[in-house]
Amino acid sequence: MKCFKKIITYCCIFFYVLASYGFQDAKGSETVDFAAKYIKEWEKVIPENYKNVVSRIRKEHPRVYINKDMLNDIRSRARHKYHRHFQRTKKRIDTLLKLPVLFKDSTITDGSQSKDHEYGYAASDGALLYLITGEQKYLDYTKRVLRALAGYYTFRNEQKLNVHWRANSRISALSAYDWIFDELSKKERIEIGLPLLKAIRVMVPDGSRKPFIRDNWGDYKGGYYGPPSLAWYAGLVFYKAGIDDRLAEELLKKGFEDYWKLLEYRKALAGDDGGASSAVMEYAIKAYPWAEFNFFHTVQSATGIDLSKQFTYPIDFLYYLVWNWLPGKRHFGYGDVDHVSNKLPLRDMYMHSRQLEYFYKEDHPEMMPYINWIATQVRPQNFDIIPFTRYLLPNYNDGLAARGKEYHLPELPLAMNFENMGQVFMRSGSEEDDTYVMFAAGGVMDNHRHYDNNNFVIYKNGYRTVDSGTRPEPGQHLTHYYCRSVAHNCVLIRMPGERFPKYWGGPASTETPKPIPNDGGQRVKLGSELIGYSYDKNYVYTASDATVAYHQKKASEVIRQFVFIKPDVFVVFDRVGAKVADYPKTWLLHTASEPVIDQSGKEFSEGGDGGKLFCRTIFPADAQLTKIGGPGKQFWSDGQNWPLPVLTPEDWSYPKNSKQKSWENKPLLGQWRMEISPGKARLHDSFLHLIQVGDTALHKMVSSKSITAKNRKGVSFNYRGKDYEIMFTETGTVGGSIRISKQGKTIADEEFTTTVAPQQSLLYTDLKKN
Repeated sequence: MKCFKKIITYCCIFFYVLASYGFQDAKGSETVDFAAKYIKEWEKVIPENYKNVVSRIRKEHPRVYINKDMLNDIRSRARHKYHRHFQRTKKRIDTLLKLPVLFKDSTITDGSQSKDHEYGYAASDGALLYLITGEQKYLDYTKRVLRALAGYYTFRNEQKLNVHWRANSRISALSAYDWIFDELSKKERIEIGLPLLKAIRVMVPDGSRKPFIRDNWGDYKGGYYGPPSLAWYAGLVFYKAGIDDRLAEELLKKGFEDYWKLLEYRKALAGDDGGASSAVMEYAIKAYPWAEFNFFHTVQSATGIDLSKQFTYPIDFLYYLVWNWLPGKRHFGYGDVDHVSNKLPLRDMYMHSRQLEYFYKEDHPEMMPYINWIATQVRPQNFDIIPFTRYLLPNYNDGLAARGKEYHLPELPLAMNFENMGQVFMRSGSEEDDTYVMFAAGGVMDNHRHYDNNNFVIYKNGYRTVDSGTRPEPGQHLTHYYCRSVAHNCVLIRMPGERFPKYWGGPASTETPKPIPNDGGQRVKLGSELIGYSYDKNYVYTASDATVAYHQKKASEVIRQFVFIKPDVFVVFDRVGAKVADYPKTWLLHTASEPVIDQSGKEFSEGGDGGKLFCRTIFPADAQLTKIGGPGKQFWSDGQNWPLPVLTPEDWSYPKNSKQKSWENKPLLGQWRMEISPGKARLHDSFLHLIQVGDTALHKMVSSKSITAKNRKGVSFNYRGKDYEIMFTETGTVGGSIRISKQGKTIADEEFTTTVAPQQSLLYTDLKKN
């Protein structure tokens, strides 16, 4: 039985790995379709650019990240600007010099759970110390570590085991070999280099083998920080090195092609709005940006070509980041993040800001207010995932000077639509007590995205609404609850017998595999279209059609219109049509703290973390409000709770994630939700909700009146001395109107738009204009 459980666990991990490549449901990935729009155009220019780069590769070594022309500057930085870091590195390697090179977990199932791979970093540290000091002991140590690593990599390959989810330590090892290449005898070059090159070749997927357990084959459309990225570095190190020139050039060509596609793909994703290679902060501002920076550095060191001049889209990444930035260095919790604290994963942001400044400051000084503001919010790390990167940068310490000054975030508009990210952000300002909103609609990327079309998250003195659940790895909580519509502020239509697509991940060893529950939610992640968007000083309006996200046999219409009245009021209108009247419809709102339903039965409130939310159901008139949650029911779906699993040594992520079970009662996992349902079964229902948020001084929400007119429903209310009348069409063309007046004088009286207002990032750089 124990052996059977282990087999089941490994199978689940295998499917998890496949999912990481984008094979997440039977319908395929619309991310691939987005790339397909451009791939032929990209492929046309790759050969010419590859030929240009290859023709300019330095014959001598070093040339990967570092070349001989850079050595004097690097030595100077090590002895002066970065002296403290250099001394820490030296002390660490001086200690390791006295110890044998031992791989303590050579047969561990997932190499990411071991520190064995870190010898790659030791190799690059040793090689860097040799380049700077010229001391023989560091050269000898580097050779010793590289020999051992070549054997370790070969052994892991033979056992069909991964080295690590990320390739950074192997990139470091390859760099170390390049840096000491000229100091190796011909025999040593082959004895160390050939097994190293062959081992890397096995790791780079080419269709000849199946993925190992936790073998990250993510391509250029993802983070590109797994084994596929190794092709470029191995090819560049061994190009015409006399080890295996044919294999080296094969890898070089493949690596260049993939990296070029990555640059073009990310440039297309950014468009003119800005954005990142993922809409999920856990990825967008951690490992993902390293890909282009590493490529820029190595192309420049090997050839003298500065690709950053041609690809300026990383600048707009800053603009996207600040829209995701909430008070307390938090974010909205969108997509595959753990929701324990929703803290921005800023570990790498100091280095990212230094790299952006290094590559773009001279030509694009307009980005510096953002760079300087970010520098005041983040801290440098003692160790970076490519540990020698700071020595390539003359400006690494400049961010520390910014921390001693007062910089303010530049003024932003009331809203910003990041079209390809599939997110509309709204905010009343950028201060601690302002209101912040994220609305999910449209987009072109499904990686790490949930079934959450038309979802919204509101932040005001804490999280007033939340994305609920977390990501235990493994665990059915992730696959059966967390990624599903029921865990988000969406609309459900429950069709009996509906079966839902799989999501990445699988059961823990302590869990009995169960069918995916019928939550009544969506089955397509890229299943919505923004059909209306406008903003001015008075309000923000968005309209999104998510009908195709639902099963075509159950939903005839699922459209959400969302109006933000600055600074703290929202009107949310949902047109929901079912193919069968008896298919129950449910409107959801998740909260971190327990909601309280008032005596009218039509209004509820919640408060916590210094803030308050009131929500009133205007329509349906016969609406029934139900509170779901609390211990044993906080992750409720299809008649049962989906708790976090208890992990054991049978699970690949144990012991790293063994304490995840203790997260279960964390407020931001969403301990409660309100469900609003019509009192009677109907084919079509209109849900209209008035929401107001504030601080703890908010004791009641604005008074309001429902309005019914021909084919329209709406609400009127007085807010901050102004009278509002907001109406929505119930059938036909999606639209409505807003009327704002003050003391009888009309401020606005207009129909809602049926188009999407164009926007550009404030940092958008169009090379065609330069």
